[in-house]
Amino acid sequence: MKNFAAEFRKNGVLTLLAVPALILMVLFRYLPIGGIILAFKRFSIPKGIFGSPWIGFNNFKFLFLTKDAFIITRNTLCYNVVFIVLNLICAVTLAIALNELLNKKAAKIYQTVFMAPYFLSWVAISFIAFAFLNKDGGLLNMLLRKTGAAEISWYSETAYWPLIIIIAQLWKNLGYATVMYLSSLVNIPQELYEAALVDGATKWQQICKITLPALRPMMIILTIIAIGRIFYSDFGLFYQLPRNSGPLFDVTNVIDTYVYRTLKDLNDIGMAAAANLYQSLLGFLMIMGSNAIIKKIDSDSALF
Repeated sequence: MKNFAAEFRKNGVLTLLAVPALILMVLFRYLPIGGIILAFKRFSIPKGIFGSPWIGFNNFKFLFLTKDAFIITRNTLCYNVVFIVLNLICAVTLAIALNELLNKKAAKIYQTVFMAPYFLSWVAISFIAFAFLNKDGGLLNMLLRKTGAAEISWYSETAYWPLIIIIAQLWKNLGYATVMYLSSLVNIPQELYEAALVDGATKWQQICKITLPALRPMMIILTIIAIGRIFYSDFGLFYQLPRNSGPLFDVTNVIDTYVYRTLKDLNDIGMAAAANLYQSLLGFLMIMGSNAIIKKIDSDSALF
């Protein structure tokens, strides 16, 4: 207790600055944990949480007996694996390219251009996409008509949407991920590059021997965090972008949208809580497992 008081006096201002964030975390992260009990009950609003009948694992049994469990797990996992790999490769490549530009003013302009989509909401992006994909007046179908090709009903054809979703996610988030890596690149001592240049190293050799090793800790940390959220999806991407189109559910329905639709359409709070608990447990296991693997390979690069 004495040590705590001493540390508090020493870092009192910083602790007070953290208080609003701690309050938000307690209210929106820790208090809702009590809602886990709903996953094991047939919730009734008149009876309340504690008065609703206890049904054990029946919500989970119903979830896994339907094909929905496989579809939402497959979609959530597969999309996020692709997102993690592409975001890592593209963001690191773009960060290195911007860092190597001699004209720093141009680099700032490019960085701003790539960052701009991150600040757009998925609602706005869905309208931009609709301008391209609308069956009647969409730009793509207009081009298809001019070339004599058959028009495509984009919002009912599942074949195209995995690619559309991947491109949209990369377009929106690439700039933000790039900034994270650029922040690490500015900390690399220029003396290392000068020494490598004196030794006759090419630009590619400098990137391989200096830049990428310097980015490695940031790459590992961001990848572990992404793996920990591999069973969580960007709700707007999978709900707003396809415009909640029923024919596309096989390729756009993920755990987050399933929980929302279960609440909105079926009003089944118990089932939604069961799906959410399933999602949380899988995410916890993934982040613990990935961190354990990193710890065995390189303990200094582990998250904890």
